[in-house]
Amino acid sequence: MNKPLGPYSPVVRAGDFVIVSGQGGMLDGAIVEGGVAAQTTQTIVNLAERLDEMGASLSDIVKTTCFLTDMATFAEFNEAYAAALGDHRPARSTVEVSALPGGMNVEVEAWAFKPV
Repeated sequence: MNKPLGPYSPVVRAGDFVIVSGQGGMLDGAIVEGGVAAQTTQTIVNLAERLDEMGASLSDIVKTTCFLTDMATFAEFNEAYAAALGDHRPARSTVEVSALPGGMNVEVEAWAFKPV
């Protein structure tokens, strides 16, 4: 499990919601190789692991906020994101940012609904 890159909780429960802080394409403290597609795939794996800590899964996600350092990679990101989530399609926002922690190109935060 990757350690947070800052002073925050990677996942919290708030009533029936599970909120996962931004996850990126890191494995064992290093960014995975293979560009945006590989980072997106690993990001969703990391997101699933955080959800699992609270008894939730990817299918419980109701909203994601996605951050890309280059909107020119949007199509590549979308393809990997859709493949990782299967048929599940939560509400989503995607924005371009100038940089992400650790030099990542992709970060995804999520809200899941999982009644206690």
